[in-house]
Amino acid sequence: GILHEDLRLLLETSMPAKKKKALLGVADPKIGAAILEELGYQCQTGGVVAEILRGIRLHFHALVKGLTAQSASKAQLGLGHSYSRAKVKFNVNRVDNMIIQSISLLDQLDKDINTFSMRVREWYGYHFPELIKIVSENYTYCRLAKFIGNRKELSEESLEGLEEIVMDSAKAQAILDASRSSMGMDISPLDLINIESFSSRVISLSEYRKGLQEYLRSKMSQVAPSLSALIGEVVGARLISHAGSLTNLAKYPASTVQILGAEKALFRALKTRGNTPKYGLIFHSTFIGRAAAKNKGRISRYLANKCTIASRIDCFSEIPTSVFGDKLREQVEERLAFYETGEPPRKNLDVMKEAVVEASEVVAEVKRKQEKKEKKKKKREKRRLEALAAATEEVENSVLETEENDIEPKKKKKKKKQQQEVESEQELEAPSEPEENGLEEEALPKKKRKLTVEAAQEEEEEEKKKKKKKKKEKAED
Repeated sequence: GILHEDLRLLLETSMPAKKKKALLGVADPKIGAAILEELGYQCQTGGVVAEILRGIRLHFHALVKGLTAQSASKAQLGLGHSYSRAKVKFNVNRVDNMIIQSISLLDQLDKDINTFSMRVREWYGYHFPELIKIVSENYTYCRLAKFIGNRKELSEESLEGLEEIVMDSAKAQAILDASRSSMGMDISPLDLINIESFSSRVISLSEYRKGLQEYLRSKMSQVAPSLSALIGEVVGARLISHAGSLTNLAKYPASTVQILGAEKALFRALKTRGNTPKYGLIFHSTFIGRAAAKNKGRISRYLANKCTIASRIDCFSEIPTSVFGDKLREQVEERLAFYETGEPPRKNLDVMKEAVVEASEVVAEVKRKQEKKEKKKKKREKRRLEALAAATEEVENSVLETEENDIEPKKKKKKKKQQQEVESEQELEAPSEPEENGLEEEALPKKKRKLTVEAAQEEEEEEKKKKKKKKKEKAED
């Protein structure tokens, strides 16, 4: 609805207020409506306008002086690139590509860890087959296989280590008892080393999977907090990945979200004219599992509706919060209770009013925190700049001091040299006259020498002045 400032300035400068009745040809009717609403200029969008604009675009290089067809094509290419970049350029913290990649990697890791764990079970089962019956969890089994190694070396001392891994004293005792009466074959140390190294790889993969799940959780809380609060991080990430992006998911209707992931079953049902599927990826949420068999279809339809609302809120809100997701989750819980007990749920309008109030409070708090952070950043930047300025001043002062210190001794040396030269000249000029007793005069001290030199200079200056006066007088005569 708001007209771009550049376009507004262009129209106001090129078309004065008197010509508001003049028609403007605009390709997009939305822009035409905005111009009419903001500035009051009548705009024509249909009919011949599109053809005229297409002709202008085609012959633009001929209409503008100094523009060639090659430079026009380059400009079009650059404009296309910048448009693509503008489409791609979103908030860095709200990029859903990372969620798509991480959920795909998570699913792949689940498959791989399962396959590798089965390999460890088979491999180590030759030596200690009873362990499979006692411990069924893959990660724990791999840790035990690495810890136990040769079952014959297992003793009462290693019972504490077994308890730490299994987290159950009865199971640890059962493993110890089973190792003493096991039916497994003996195994060589080289085979044991290989089994231990492979099981350690499987353990590291499982630990990496846990870290990846935490990363996915944090990214979902930033990108789609409402969706993750409603349906869970993993299921929400799968929906985003299957749709291609959060924007695509927000564009889907609730009926599409409901069967997202069950496309094969849908097309098979359409082909054979059977019953269409009731749910796709949203089946993995806890709500459908908790509902009764007759209510599964109804709750999946209701849940899909709430998922579309949550995804749209996450996609198009400036500061996304989990408030709406929590409220939508409460609504689904109330609907489940209604199907089971018949207790009527709250109206959607009342719930959304509450959510809007809470969300506005949360957003205000977030904005306050952001402002505080910005202020702190500015203060830090200011302090840093002041420190830099002070440091540069200190460096400059130190450089100037060193230069002055270097200049002063040079000046002193020059003065000394000049004095020595003057003294040597005076000594040469004044011949040594013998006294009455036939002895030479004693050397004068330095202070007396200076005084004599100054007196001689004064006499010379006076003589020069007298000569100048005489010349002036002669010239006047």
